[in-house]
Amino acid sequence: MKKLIEYTSTVHTLRPGDVISTGTPGGVGSRRDPQIWMKEGDTIEVEISGIGKLVNTIENEV
Repeated sequence: MKKLIEYTSTVHTLRPGDVISTGTPGGVGSRRDPQIWMKEGDTIEVEISGIGKLVNTIENEV
């Protein structure tokens, strides 16, 4: 994590409250056995204590 923050701060000014989102972690999607993928109707929730929760519902591309 430290290397990620160090690198990111070379191209962006980081301020308190900034969130660095890095994508899919190991153990999900293609790195899971068996593979499981998100589908229409699934929800993704991201919560930061004391700040709030972001909830998105997966939809098929048009």
